[in-house]
Amino acid sequence: MGANLNQAYTNQGWDMVSYTPTPCRGIDADIRKKYKKIKYEKRLGGHLVVHRFSMFAEGKNPVMRALRYFLCAIKHFNRGVFAKDARCCDVMFIYSTPPIQGALAALVKKVRHIPFIYNLQDIFPDSLVGTSLAKKSGLLWKIGRLIENFTYRNADKIIVISQDFKQNIMAKGVPEEKIEVIYNWVDEEAVVDVPRSENKLFDKYGLSRDKFYITYNGNIGLTQNMDMLMEVAESLETNMDIQFVLVGEGAYKEQVEKMIKERNIKNVTLLPFQPYEDISHVFSLGDVSLVISKPGVGANSVPSKTWSIMSASRPVLANFDEGELKDIVEGNVNLDLDDNDNQDNNLNLDLGVDENLDLDGNQNVGAKPCGIFTKAGDKEAFKEAILKLYRNPELCKEYGRNGRQFILQNLTKEVGTRKYVEVIKSVAEEKRR
Repeated sequence: MGANLNQAYTNQGWDMVSYTPTPCRGIDADIRKKYKKIKYEKRLGGHLVVHRFSMFAEGKNPVMRALRYFLCAIKHFNRGVFAKDARCCDVMFIYSTPPIQGALAALVKKVRHIPFIYNLQDIFPDSLVGTSLAKKSGLLWKIGRLIENFTYRNADKIIVISQDFKQNIMAKGVPEEKIEVIYNWVDEEAVVDVPRSENKLFDKYGLSRDKFYITYNGNIGLTQNMDMLMEVAESLETNMDIQFVLVGEGAYKEQVEKMIKERNIKNVTLLPFQPYEDISHVFSLGDVSLVISKPGVGANSVPSKTWSIMSASRPVLANFDEGELKDIVEGNVNLDLDDNDNQDNNLNLDLGVDENLDLDGNQNVGAKPCGIFTKAGDKEAFKEAILKLYRNPELCKEYGRNGRQFILQNLTKEVGTRKYVEVIKSVAEEKRR
């Protein structure tokens, strides 16, 4: 997504500057060491300038992560206020992770009078409640709400990734005119159907091409309800044609490995994250792909992996909180996507933080069902949905075709990046008035 946006901004002739700590996620020690030596870099024909500063790697300890966020905030504030190229920017574009970043941008705005756009990919502190790290009305929750309100109040525009997100922050007092809904998209050219006969992951990991595979791709964490998934997999062991493959890493992966070993679950295979260049092979691996969470965690979100599943022409099997995802999977949603071709080629853009920066027409299109939705935590309905899809291969193919068509009509990178460009232009133009 970030690469698509940067290219779209470059196509507009805009100049961008990014301040970021040395990356640490998804890379080994040797690559991180190389990054440490690259403090300054120009990309995209000089339109993107990247400044990196040293910072210890992010770990799993929540106290150390909080300390890292705080130290990064100090460095970012310093650069946002005093760095020469930051002072020349017309707009700040700020992501919602880490959660204090929006408040930091608000402080920079008060000093430098630079408007900022807040890209809300995760609602804090609601997400802490979903992961049981905080309780509503608790101290951490109250602090989080203060940060959230301060950020929303000072943001010039807030981009949210779903209608559910929009309703959530409107209920907290954010005026509707400040909010823009732009769904995350998928690079429809990068994520495509790879026929099973050509999918190299089967040979790489010794997987039989004759089985029916249910795949999960992404973070194997505390919120994904892996306990229920293992219970369902274990209950289906009598039919060894049905296999589960989990591709990813996360804080709960060791626990999943422990469950598999102790209970001798034979129909579950764990694979590590795969390189991005193999993303089509990953999302084409299964006959069906999962979007799953514990109850109460996903009420305000549509996981971005949903679009990759659909782009690869695979049916979505969701076990999730009821909301917008249910409407999408069941084909009961229209996405209103406006077109606007205004041009403005004199804009500098502060991209805020991207810790994982990689080195190397007007439509209102109806949908068709692209899978099966079951309510989060409903184990029996989830199991029955698996069996239904297993017994109906043609239905799987139909859902897959519907999903791919929905992506091509509504959620391509051209559609998504165009709307981001329009929002940034509107904020820049308002500043110049």
